[in-house]
Amino acid sequence: MAIDQKCQTLSVTIIALNEQENLARCLKSVQFAREIILIDGGSKDRTIEIAKEFGAKVYSQTEWKGYGAQKNTAAGYATGPWILNIDADEEITPELKEEIIREIESPNAASGYEVARKTFYLGKWIRFGGWYPNYVTRLSKKTLSRWSEPSVHEVLQIDGEIRPLKNPLNHYTFKNIEHQIQTNIRYARQGACDLALKNKQPSLFKLLVKPVGKFFETYFLKLGCLDGIRGLLISINAAYSMFMKWAFLLENDKQKKLE
Repeated sequence: MAIDQKCQTLSVTIIALNEQENLARCLKSVQFAREIILIDGGSKDRTIEIAKEFGAKVYSQTEWKGYGAQKNTAAGYATGPWILNIDADEEITPELKEEIIREIESPNAASGYEVARKTFYLGKWIRFGGWYPNYVTRLSKKTLSRWSEPSVHEVLQIDGEIRPLKNPLNHYTFKNIEHQIQTNIRYARQGACDLALKNKQPSLFKLLVKPVGKFFETYFLKLGCLDGIRGLLISINAAYSMFMKWAFLLENDKQKKLE
């Protein structure tokens, strides 16, 4: 099958909220799919307009139920036997597109596929620090997959074999450091909620040690130091996010005791 034709076995799913800066690039890269399903969380910018310009089927789900739940909703609208989930700030390269089509049309296809994300941060592609290769499972047979539904860091659960794809997925992450910090705080709050649901208790020891451990892991063990100043910023932010997660858990615990 020629790669410029629609791949009739593939549906693409996207969840989005105020993604006008990234969405056109993302949607342009997945035009080879039979359909694009976009779940909008209540965007106030041109997200919906842009999605429709690229032929996406847009559905509104303004009551936030979590990343995994939103993605499961999107998958429920998909009509193809294969689903490729992609974030609005990601991009399928031509090489990855060819590989995806080749794999899902093979009689020996796996149940699901993971792909390495290559992240663009502050003007350069990041090579280390756990950011690359950062394997994420995104391509799967619809009937054999479902997203987990924690508050954050959802996982695509596959019933069957998972294989890696050779070509990476481009990821255009935070537009600046302020955006990174805001995102870290949001994820830290959600992470604290997950800790509470697991009956994890706040701990001064963990509040102090966990961030240090995260910095050491990303900057030294995962060689973030080789990415120069960007690697240092990434590691500091990772440690800060870890600190805030345990701080929010402590704050939530104190508030409950006052009620």
